[in-house]
Amino acid sequence: MVMSGIEGTKLKPKTTAMICIVLYVIFIAACGNKTAENTDEKTYTYSEYPFERNGYEIHLDCMISDNVTAEDNILLVHGLTYSSHEFDVNYKDYSLVRFLCDRGYAVWRIDITGYGQSEEIENGFIVDSRYASEDISVAIDKILSITGADDIDLLGWSWGTVTSTLAEAVRHDVIDKFVMYAPIITGLGAADITENHHINSWEHAASDFQMNEDGTVNLEITESCIVDTYCSNCWRYDGLTSPNGGRRDLCVDEDVELIDLSAIKDKTLVICGDADTCLNMTMIKSSLDKLPEGSELVVIGGGAHCIMMERPYYQEFREKLVSFLRD
Repeated sequence: MVMSGIEGTKLKPKTTAMICIVLYVIFIAACGNKTAENTDEKTYTYSEYPFERNGYEIHLDCMISDNVTAEDNILLVHGLTYSSHEFDVNYKDYSLVRFLCDRGYAVWRIDITGYGQSEEIENGFIVDSRYASEDISVAIDKILSITGADDIDLLGWSWGTVTSTLAEAVRHDVIDKFVMYAPIITGLGAADITENHHINSWEHAASDFQMNEDGTVNLEITESCIVDTYCSNCWRYDGLTSPNGGRRDLCVDEDVELIDLSAIKDKTLVICGDADTCLNMTMIKSSLDKLPEGSELVVIGGGAHCIMMERPYYQEFREKLVSFLRD
C-alpha cells in the first residue's frame, strides 16, 4: 500500500519492462528452488470467479487446501497501489493465504476495479474508497451465493481497512468477524493528487518494507527473497499504473477521520505493528473504546506495515489473527 513517493517516478514503459524481465529472471534463479523446496508437499486448489460491476470485470479468486477441509470463508481486501497478490507471497511459509487455508479456510481475494487482474479503468479517480467498498459488497454476495454460507469473515489491510469498514457498515448482517490490519484511521497528510493514476515503480513497491537509513530494505527484518517476490508480483499483476482515487481520499489532513469506528457492528480485531509510520497510533490505541464488545487490539512491538511478511513478527501476527478468528 505504502504512502512514500505519492506522485511516483515516471519511467519509460519499454525501459521498465526490460528492467522487470531482467530482475525477475535473476530473482527466479536465486529464489525459485527455495520456494519449491518449502512447499512441504502441501497442495492447493485455486479457482477464479470474475464478476462484472458497472461494466468492468472484477477479479475474485479462492484458494483452498487439498489436505484440509474448508469449513469457513474469509475475504482479504488489499491496500492502495498494489493488489491482492500481496497476501500470497509464496516463499517458505510466508503466504498468509496458504496459512489460512491450512487452518480450514476457503480464502477469497478481490482485486478492486482497476487493480491487478481486474479490468483497467480510464479515470482512476472514480475508484475511491466508497466505490471500492461497493466492489467488496458485491463480492461478498457472490461468495455467499457460490458457497451457500450464511456469513463470512472479512480482513482489510491498510487502505483496505477504509474500504472494508464502509462495506461492513452495510453488510454487517453477513459478516462474522472483522479484521482491521494496519488501519488508516486518519488522514496521512494533505497532498495535491492531480494524476488519476499512480505511476508505479520497483522502488516504490520495495518501500513498503522497513528501510535502513541509507534507503535500502532492512534484510534483518524482511528476507531478500520476500522483497524480490513481492516486487516481481507488483510488476506482474499491477504493471505501470494503479488508480489514484483511494490515494486522494487518504492524502488529507491528519486530523481528518477516515474510519468511523463507532459505526462498526461486528466483533473486530485491530492488529498492527508499533513501527508502522503510516498509522495514527494514538487513535489505534484508543480504538477499543468505540468498537463492539468482544473486540481486540493487538500492537506488535517492532512490526511495521508489512508485518505479515516480516521475519521476526509474522508468526506472532498469524497466531493473534487465528486466535481471534477461531475464538
